Amino acid sequence: MKWAWRIARIAGIDVRVHVTFLALLGWIAWVSYAATDTAAAAIDGVLLVLVVFSIVILHELGHALMARRFGIKTRDITLLPIGGVASLERMPEEPRQELLVAIAGPAVNFALAGFFAAVALLLGKPLAPAAMLSPSAGSASLVTQLVWINLALGAFNLLPAFPMDGGRVLRALLALRFSDIRATRIAAGLGQGMALMFGIVGLFINPVLVFIALFLWMGASGEARLAEAKYVAQGVPVAAAMIREFEAVSPELPVAVPLRRVLETFQHDFPVVANGRVVGMLGRDAMLRALAAHGPEVPIGAVMRREPKRLHPSDDLNDAFLQVLTGGEALPVIDASERLVGVLTSESVAELLLVREAINDRKARGVGLSDIPAVRMLEMAVDG
Repeated sequence: MKWAWRIARIAGIDVRVHVTFLALLGWIAWVSYAATDTAAAAIDGVLLVLVVFSIVILHELGHALMARRFGIKTRDITLLPIGGVASLERMPEEPRQELLVAIAGPAVNFALAGFFAAVALLLGKPLAPAAMLSPSAGSASLVTQLVWINLALGAFNLLPAFPMDGGRVLRALLALRFSDIRATRIAAGLGQGMALMFGIVGLFINPVLVFIALFLWMGASGEARLAEAKYVAQGVPVAAAMIREFEAVSPELPVAVPLRRVLETFQHDFPVVANGRVVGMLGRDAMLRALAAHGPEVPIGAVMRREPKRLHPSDDLNDAFLQVLTGGEALPVIDASERLVGVLTSESVAELLLVREAINDRKARGVGLSDIPAVRMLEMAVDG
């Protein structure tokens, strides 16, 4: 994620903080200071937020470590003002596995709540929420706060609003009975409904709820679109979506050469070939960064992405699509003879999915395609 910096590495997973999180800390400090006119209150407010987000990191680690049990890696955990995001390479395909990964985060919160509740009882302090406001609570008030903060985080994340944990739990349970696409549609629809409810309530009570509503709506919509794309791409080979007409470049050439082709053609991603072998990929963004930092004469080999993942024409487009989407980079397609035969980009996949969706809609209405050769060739192409 852009504008995010690594602050730690836990269990082999990078923990990053987004620049907007720093803005949140500044806002909390200002609000706390404005309420009391004391620097101590501002410091206390910031420290409480840091404690809460330490708990958020543990919550996201719960997801990441459970996913690791199923062979799914986590690229990083990023702290945002709305919470944390664990960037899994993919979500489990098996509903039971998705259920366990989704519920692992809230389970961490409930376990922490139990731990802090035990500490509070050992200290002889009450657990009622009112105890946090008692002047005699002293240092133990933080322990009581941690109990209720963890309970609140766990319960809030279990709301059945996709893409929150509760929404994923709901989808996993629905997927045990329905198809994945139908389960996602139901969960996403419920998530959007809850987003509308939050938005309406937020207009009259708390503007923060409006912000949460926007997050839920966009998240549910994005998950629904991704599920639709996976459904349409199911059973389709990479060969159906790869770009077949492209230009490869040599690592010795200056970056000005592919940049010129970007201006003259629609190609934005270039395989880098040396001695008949793909040694890298060079995308438009990398070229622009190289141009700004080093000038147009810098060799392609110095700025290319080395040893990119390789695809085979017969690979399942469903899996390849997720690789392109999560990596944000085009991938070379190489056949069994080690020949470069295509390039798979997010744009080429999106265009294929749009055509397939239109054809499937026509078939669903009982309207067949004509026998014109060009039409038959189109149908064969999108089916791979």
